[in-house]
Amino acid sequence: MSFNAITDVDGVLVGHHQRIGDGWATGTTVVLLPAGSTGAVDGRGGAPGTRETDLLLPENMVQQVDAICLSGGSAYGLAAADGVLRWLGSRNQGFRVGAGEHEVVPIVPAAVLFDLPRGAWGNRPTAEFGTLACSLAASGPVAQGCVGAGTGAKVGSLKGGIGTASASVDGFTVGALAAVNAAGEAVDAATGTPWAADHEVAAEFGRSWPGRPGVLPAVAPTDLNTTIGVVAVDADLSKAECRRLAVAAQDGLARAVRPAHSMFDGDTVFAVATRATPLVPADAPFGPVARAAALDHLCAAAAEVFARAVVHGVLAATSLAGLAAYRDVWPADRR
Repeated sequence: MSFNAITDVDGVLVGHHQRIGDGWATGTTVVLLPAGSTGAVDGRGGAPGTRETDLLLPENMVQQVDAICLSGGSAYGLAAADGVLRWLGSRNQGFRVGAGEHEVVPIVPAAVLFDLPRGAWGNRPTAEFGTLACSLAASGPVAQGCVGAGTGAKVGSLKGGIGTASASVDGFTVGALAAVNAAGEAVDAATGTPWAADHEVAAEFGRSWPGRPGVLPAVAPTDLNTTIGVVAVDADLSKAECRRLAVAAQDGLARAVRPAHSMFDGDTVFAVATRATPLVPADAPFGPVARAAALDHLCAAAAEVFARAVVHGVLAATSLAGLAAYRDVWPADRR
């Protein structure tokens, strides 16, 4: 069964934890990965907040990742990754550094977005957020909108949120998850149409575009933002090939948000490969060329899927902390 979610990639689990109300509007999202998954990252914004990204460079020693942590809270929110490490470590999952079964160091790259104005100062994700998100991680449908790392997100003049999508290409599954918190706009204010609406598959967005201006709220510029996310595939990719996938997913973000990758965004996309299926048969003719062509198809899909995930995040969001949601400005014109 397909859920049009990153969890359509077999073995990938997603968990959210958030706090809303009483001065809170932030959260954490964790993507748990099958053992042996490879990973890479691409950062395009001028203000990233990240952890363990250097480890993902192809030339560095560790080849596999155990989880990706996405969180609100700006740099403070990187603490959520501590909870993910502890949760994985208590289950003996990680890079083995000793003879004992428990002697492991989980590899958990992380990125954060800026949502501090949505809550009271000091209310930001802690290690407990990461632990609780891990405990709730599951396959199947993924909650979208104001959950997890998307809880306090803002996109341009509107409320942002978590979105996800997936696609099949050449027998592989490509999935994406995006926490949409951009300085730019994801919607044409003159028509209410998302910039990436033309990537829709099988009426997945569930509505007709109004074709008229909306009354957008007057929102003070934050000047600190960041869209972060993960793209996953079930192909057997190296770290360098995963990097190409992450680069392509950033193209999807640029299709969905205008402008993207500004000096005030920390746009960071992780790419992970579960390595379940060979990218090309071992005896494929013109081996290196065939492999590059197969990877290119996956990269094209990654861009499209990430763009669709951004639209889902915007449409699923609900108003919060004084930010109007898309559904408030353009009430539903359902198909």
